[in-house]
Amino acid sequence: MFLAVAFVAAGACGAVQPATGVPPEVVQLTQLGPAVAVAAVALLWPGRIRERLAGTLPGRARARTGAPARRAVALLLTPALIIALCAGGGLLTSGSLPVTSPRALAAHPLALVVTAQLLGACAEEIGWRCYLQPLLRTRFGPVTASAAVGLLWGLWHVPVFAQEPAYAAGFLLATTAMSVILGLALEGVRSNRLLLAGGFHTLINLGMLYVTDESAAATAPMLFLGAAALAAALPWIATARRAAGAAPDRITVATAPVPR
Repeated sequence: MFLAVAFVAAGACGAVQPATGVPPEVVQLTQLGPAVAVAAVALLWPGRIRERLAGTLPGRARARTGAPARRAVALLLTPALIIALCAGGGLLTSGSLPVTSPRALAAHPLALVVTAQLLGACAEEIGWRCYLQPLLRTRFGPVTASAAVGLLWGLWHVPVFAQEPAYAAGFLLATTAMSVILGLALEGVRSNRLLLAGGFHTLINLGMLYVTDESAAATAPMLFLGAAALAAALPWIATARRAAGAAPDRITVATAPVPR
């Protein structure tokens, strides 16, 4: 239900965007698709949606401390690493960096672009990381659930597959790797999940818009983005494996046979 509505709503929003006059470089209305899908699920199963969306918004509980807080900080620093790796790849192969000055988008103030990008990213993330990720997490481990969400997230970007196969492959690698980063970073975080995921997503989109040219439908930059996201995901996976060795996954514990 969620996926069907997310795909259809995104297509409908994309179709009406030209009539709204909203520039796609400011925000793409297709990003509203997952939020519409969450609303549809909430209408049909309100009890279930409350359970899955727990921790989405700021909570009344005490401030985050320990590992979740450190992961939250690391999560918001990771986009800088990904964009830096993309920029380095571009410099090594082409000798130049296609930086876009905010003045080039003078018709759209930087504050407006940042705000719109954050709203669009949160509209996506309330579906992918705040609803679907916790739902799959009840059945699978964090890496498996995150990778599955990332693959679906990538496939949801249907226009990507109008490009050549290498471009689509780079994009799917990027969404899957970034979803793993998000899933592992948000594991155990019980408040502000939407803002953290939306912040990460926004920083990636702004980096693609202003620092690199992954948004220009060129194959090489998209392959750099996929490789950079994978490189950034590896330390997260290694850290999660070390933590799992010290504390078994709750799904493994729940399904382990009871000693007789």
